[in-house]
Amino acid sequence: MSVVDDSFNHPLALEEHATMPLAGGIEQMGFQCGQLWGAVLAAGAEAYRQFGPGPRAEAAAVVAAQRLVNSFQTSYKSINCFEVIELDWKNAQGRQVLKFFLKGGPIRCFTMTAGYARATRREIDASFADDEFDVPEPPMSCAALLARKMGADDMHAVMAAGLAGGIGLSGGACGALGAAIWLVEMDRATEGGCAVEFNSPEASETIDRFVQSTDCEFECSKITGMRFETVGEHACYLRAGGCLRLIEVLANCDN
Repeated sequence: MSVVDDSFNHPLALEEHATMPLAGGIEQMGFQCGQLWGAVLAAGAEAYRQFGPGPRAEAAAVVAAQRLVNSFQTSYKSINCFEVIELDWKNAQGRQVLKFFLKGGPIRCFTMTAGYARATRREIDASFADDEFDVPEPPMSCAALLARKMGADDMHAVMAAGLAGGIGLSGGACGALGAAIWLVEMDRATEGGCAVEFNSPEASETIDRFVQSTDCEFECSKITGMRFETVGEHACYLRAGGCLRLIEVLANCDN
């Protein structure tokens, strides 16, 4: 996220640091690559700068996220961390980790960061140059809806919007969960002066509430029983009450 935002000359230090728990595919669980989470948040930030708050910016963020998912998939054959690096961090044995380092895994990740940042900039520019995307009636993004329920401001809600439907409607690990973890870590850093970290108690508690509500299922397509093709389809699902209970659980609305 930092590299992309710097390329737009709008660095967001706090927001960047708060993405750390998304590395390794959400707390190193191997879901969507942390670079993709960061790129989509950066696209949302640019959508807010270009379109301001509201439905148009959220729709633009989702459309940009779809392009970013497709670009990442084309470049690396998968959007999931454990498939890209061929290592399941959560269940890795010593030999597997050693093999990862000996094969130059960290260097490959750093190289990917530079290359994908350039591709991200191109995809974001192309997305916003096309002024033809649909703007359905809100709410249109589960992640933006979650952000607002957690008290986020307009900019952060638009930043989160592209995480909808498992990032860019891809059906991957829940975008609302990723948004909740990101917002929790920003709150920790802002209010308590705490450093952002992996497996913070607050992030772990958020994940615990999530899995209790989904029977330990993480992927959007399996939780919802469908894969959304367009922003409009996802908006219709939300307006019909889809995932509302899960969003309330993630936002800790019961407390």
